[in-house]
Amino acid sequence: MATIPAATSAALAPTWFGHPRQLARLFSTELWERFGFYGMRALLVLYLTKHFVFEDRIGGGMYGAYMSMVYLTPFIGGLLADRFLGSKRAVKFGAIVMAAGYFVLCFGGPQATPTATFDGTTRPVTIEAQADGKDARFVADGTARLRIKGNDDGSVALVRPDGTTARTLAKGAFVGDAVRSPLYVTVMLLALSAIVVGNGFFKPNISTMVGSLYAQGDKRRDAGFTIFYMGINLGSLGSQILCPFLAVAFGWWAGFGLAAAGMLVAFVLIQFDGGKLAGYGEAPVGGDGRDRSLVIYLAAIAAIAVPWLLFSNTLTAVPAAVGSGLGGYLLALPILGKALFATFVIGVPAILVWSYRAGSTQEFQMMVAAMVLIVFNVTFWTLFEQAGSSLTLFADRNTDMSIFGLFTITAGQTQFFNAFFIVLLAPIFAAMWAALARAGREPGIPVKFAIALIGVGAGFLFLVWGTHFADAGYKVAVWWLAGLYLIHSMAELCISPVGLSMITKLSIARIVGMMMGVWFLSISVAQYIGGIIAQVASVATVGGEVTNLHVSLDTYAGVFQTIGLVAAGIGVVLLAVSPFLKRLMHGVD
Repeated sequence: MATIPAATSAALAPTWFGHPRQLARLFSTELWERFGFYGMRALLVLYLTKHFVFEDRIGGGMYGAYMSMVYLTPFIGGLLADRFLGSKRAVKFGAIVMAAGYFVLCFGGPQATPTATFDGTTRPVTIEAQADGKDARFVADGTARLRIKGNDDGSVALVRPDGTTARTLAKGAFVGDAVRSPLYVTVMLLALSAIVVGNGFFKPNISTMVGSLYAQGDKRRDAGFTIFYMGINLGSLGSQILCPFLAVAFGWWAGFGLAAAGMLVAFVLIQFDGGKLAGYGEAPVGGDGRDRSLVIYLAAIAAIAVPWLLFSNTLTAVPAAVGSGLGGYLLALPILGKALFATFVIGVPAILVWSYRAGSTQEFQMMVAAMVLIVFNVTFWTLFEQAGSSLTLFADRNTDMSIFGLFTITAGQTQFFNAFFIVLLAPIFAAMWAALARAGREPGIPVKFAIALIGVGAGFLFLVWGTHFADAGYKVAVWWLAGLYLIHSMAELCISPVGLSMITKLSIARIVGMMMGVWFLSISVAQYIGGIIAQVASVATVGGEVTNLHVSLDTYAGVFQTIGLVAAGIGVVLLAVSPFLKRLMHGVD
């Protein structure tokens, strides 16, 4: 009796919105995994700067390091699944490790004790609620108990109880920091490291399983991935509302605990599938037949030490001295930064040289186009991912979070705007591209990339415009921030859905896997540079709060204006060279 291939039998089976029914379970699994991931992401930079009371420079650097490693490890996890584990076992293992990481974050210990250093002495800082509902910071100077107040010029005034200034410390002469428990810092770093490793197994392989639902040439594939992509945004939408709410209402442990619960739901969906995923994502057959899964699992758990060491190095790295130049800056980067930049700067030209020697003229030209677009992709994600760092801190410090005067939202919850707009606009953009395609007027990939870059810049410039309408407390209405996310979401829809497809179409067939790795490497580099941009937007804090909201508003406005203009300018450049790139792409669209 003839055997019906799995892909063919799946096509003949009952469907889910016209797609294989297995897509529903994978959609749900990804939804809950992203629920956990984005819920934790909404809290991370606030957790670092408020609970551990790290200065903005360290908080932004740690966030960038975390996000960059999240995009690095899928390359390794994908290789291990392809050769040994199979996608399904890799997804299960990744889910368990990530859930453990989120759960460990619940144990952050007591808040770090704020300190202030001036006159060569470090003193404890106390935080007290005032009659106006705001917190004030106090420090002892001799026998006097003085309130800390930042001035517009960056200096710090120490104010007596009667409101007079006891003394003024010049900019840089007053440094806020904190006393932290080394144990709880270690626990936090191990938790982040576990999430990084688990994500490496989960993220690439759940997508691989979706692809395996469709036979080669099945026209439903792109639509299936679009549905799958909606699951990502639905999951992030819910978590970015609920996790920050719980963190404020009950404590950080509650927000991270909900993220862990979401991750466990994802594991349950894939582990107890009732046989619905039988035959999909199974371990490869071949080789000597030995099952190496246990060895891989143990090695992966041991490998948690690697990101832990990189995180630790990021924490202790000393910034480059002023005036040391680009060379001095690069040498002062943490190990992770050096490795990322070296790999990208050396790897991209090396692949092009190989393509020139091994491929045809047309293949080489298509590879050149792919690499150029990958470089522009770095710029987009560098700025777009400010959402989790500098934009979240801006929301916390310089945004009036009132919604029509009815209720207020938290800084972490502002990240839900992006997911909301993606869910709302994705069908509209899909219909728009389809209509333009039928009319023969759909823009090509380089033009879409250029529109995305101009859009991400325009979003920042829109928010800068809003800073001119700040109230007397130096806070802008939350709708200016929502407007930025609306513009950024439209920009994302011009670049994110076409990026991976572009790589598969332009790459030389025998190295398409490597080029996928380069694509994720570019996003990893972007995340790291995004952390550097967040460091540039750093504002002096004491006890996790800025000492002068006027200074912080001006700082954010200045940085956002600069990166907005630069991004828009780079987008215009790409728009200008897009006809040349289109010729290099030889009809790929």
